[in-house]
Amino acid sequence: MVILTKLNGKEIMLNDASIESVTETPDTVITMSNGHSYIVQESVEEIFRRIVGFHRACRTHTREDRRENRS
Repeated sequence: MVILTKLNGKEIMLNDASIESVTETPDTVITMSNGHSYIVQESVEEIFRRIVGFHRACRTHTREDRRENRS
């Protein structure tokens, strides 16, 4: 999940697994697999960084959970 900012300043949380495409036209438009589209303030590069960061955090959290369960 990534938190992004709509043009009106409101934050939304999107499931990154449901993102079909992200384009800059010049606004950043996210098209979801269900056909919904969102225009957000973040750039394509920033969205990519946030998705990568989310996945890294998930892997770190999973590793920590495994260590705790071994104790």
